[in-house]
Amino acid sequence: MLATLTIHLHLPACASLKEKRGQIKPLISRLHREFNVSVAEMGLQDKWAESLIVCAMVNSDNVILQQSLQAIAKWVEGNWRDGDVIDLKIELF
Repeated sequence: MLATLTIHLHLPACASLKEKRGQIKPLISRLHREFNVSVAEMGLQDKWAESLIVCAMVNSDNVILQQSLQAIAKWVEGNWRDGDVIDLKIELF
C-alpha cells in the first residue's frame, strides 16, 4: 500500500520565493530525517506565501501507514513555527 500526507502551509512572513525556500527546505529535511518518509514540495511553487508539502510512505499494513502519517501531521502542527497549517489530508492507495 501507498499512503500520502498532503500538508497545505501558509507562510505569512515570506516576501520572495527565496525566503519561502529558506523556510520549507529545513521542514522537508527534518521530516525526511525524523520520520524516514519521502517528502517534496508538490504544489504552489510559484506562490510566496503558500506551499503544498507531500509525504509518502509504502507499507503492507494500512494501520501502520495511517498511524505514521498521523504522527507526522501532529508533529508538524505542534512544532513548525514558520507559518500556519491550513489543511492536512491523508490518502491511502
